[in-house]
Amino acid sequence: MKNPLKYFLILLFFSTAVSAQNFDIELLRKVNVENPAEDHFWMDVSNSIKWAPAVYVGGNLTYGLIENDKTALRYSLESSMSMGVSMLISSVLKKAVGRPRPSITYPEINSYKEPNYQSFPSSHSALTFAMTTTMAYHANGRAYISIPIFSWPIGVGYSRMRLGRHYPTDVLGGAIIGIGSGIFSHWLTGRIIK
Repeated sequence: MKNPLKYFLILLFFSTAVSAQNFDIELLRKVNVENPAEDHFWMDVSNSIKWAPAVYVGGNLTYGLIENDKTALRYSLESSMSMGVSMLISSVLKKAVGRPRPSITYPEINSYKEPNYQSFPSSHSALTFAMTTTMAYHANGRAYISIPIFSWPIGVGYSRMRLGRHYPTDVLGGAIIGIGSGIFSHWLTGRIIK
């Protein structure tokens, strides 16, 4: 062996990756429990991405146009941009990584519907964290507003695991993408609109 350290590091990397995957599926198994009394609630939480972003962006846009309020128009632009950036990054990564949905790899995982597309990262988490990050900026440092609003993306992320659609690391990856997209969009909007 020319370089035993190199082989040790390779072995360490792969053993860590296997350990992380085991943690991922074990945590998912604990969260993904069938409970008909709660299932519809978590489906509603997950589906809130179909209407909540439109209400926030549309409300700011409408108010901004009617009242000629540049701050509301900026909020609308910034939120739209952050969600668009997060969806673009998520879509590219889903195709590049190609991780199958948990119920494909582990048939005992209940996904409540036929699995489609890839799993990593969670686009639901990316979108909700992107929007919430910009909303936190809009709260102008008021922690009593900005901290509680993060309960929405955390709930959506949990619902995606609870419904068997994503691994915990998918949700974490989506959260990182969403927060990064929100920070980037806030920065960029600040450069565009003075």
